[in-house]
Amino acid sequence: MLPGVIQVSASVGELSGLGLLTWVYPPGLVDRVVAACGRAEHRRRLLPARLVVYFVLALALFSPAPYLDVMRHLVEGLRGQGLLGDWHVPAKSSLFRARQRLGSEPLRVLFATTAKPMGTEATPGCFWRGLRLLAVDGTCWDVADSAANEAAFGRPGNGRGPDKSGFPQVRMACLIEVGTHLVLDAELAGCRTGEVTLVSRLPRSCQEGQLILADREFLGVPLWRAFTTSGAQLLWRVPANRVLPVDRLLRDGSWLSRIHAGTDPAHRDPVTVRVLAYQLNGTGRGGEDYRLVTTLLDARRYPARQLAALYQERWEAEAVFAELKTHQRGSRIVLSSKTPDGVLQQIWAHLLVHHALRELMVRTAATRDLDPDRVSFTETLRSARRSVTLTPGSFSP
Repeated sequence: MLPGVIQVSASVGELSGLGLLTWVYPPGLVDRVVAACGRAEHRRRLLPARLVVYFVLALALFSPAPYLDVMRHLVEGLRGQGLLGDWHVPAKSSLFRARQRLGSEPLRVLFATTAKPMGTEATPGCFWRGLRLLAVDGTCWDVADSAANEAAFGRPGNGRGPDKSGFPQVRMACLIEVGTHLVLDAELAGCRTGEVTLVSRLPRSCQEGQLILADREFLGVPLWRAFTTSGAQLLWRVPANRVLPVDRLLRDGSWLSRIHAGTDPAHRDPVTVRVLAYQLNGTGRGGEDYRLVTTLLDARRYPARQLAALYQERWEAEAVFAELKTHQRGSRIVLSSKTPDGVLQQIWAHLLVHHALRELMVRTAATRDLDPDRVSFTETLRSARRSVTLTPGSFSP
């Protein structure tokens, strides 16, 4: 976050319905997604599917608040106006069963439907030389220590010895718009699935006119080709032990080289890359040597010094994970669902809430011609929590 962050200029509390949640995810859209996933109810229920979707989102927004506290907060506006009739807040067991009926699929589809880039050429940090800046990276979520979760997701560590992790974990890989911190796509799996495997599914959301930043663990020919086939350009860090011969030295000190797949020992099918080598000072370890490879082969149009400076934007992905897991979920909070589908439902809900918060921040910054980084995430989160009170017409309990 840059110095001098500002508070949200828009009054989130004035947004209708469930505040920020119904503004970004209007009831009509939620109903269509629920119906498309086959989760629409066939009889009148105390907890209709639409309300359950917003309830699950509210659980993520108010994390780690208990079930009943969140539901009471959602309905307090209606009760205060005497508009609830004989409807009452269900028991916790009813809320749990309603979450089970809904499942994770509607949340996943709602995210896939709405997670789109928002940055424009005028948005600071979103474009470089006409290319939209994106990053790929991964993280893990600790989940409730149940037999079902361990069977589905596994846990890091060696067997059941002293090095075994205290909790099963879900691994998540994300495609992120650097300038806005919007998560554009995500893949979830157990911790036994590697980050490279998950990231290999993200090129489906990439296209021409984008520049993808990635750290050194992702550099491999199959993954490189998967992204370049989408039309995107790449700027990735190189592992320290990777040998990159100089095929042709370029005017700015970078050079053209080749990388090969591990399945190509005869080196018959190379991929041409441009290599940039530089030293990063001020890291606390003296000068740190960096090497990057890129698909941008034109040294005149894409100078090496500018690309080296640009690569540091990749660390914005770490800031996104901190927003999700430290500020929004809560520091060191373990996802509470004891079933695998419930865990996935919680993670998709967190991604949806984060997207809504970030969308508000981008729109707020645009009204003042500011970098979205100048808008406070924690203040936006607090404002959104204050906005979540039902108003007439949003639901029919």
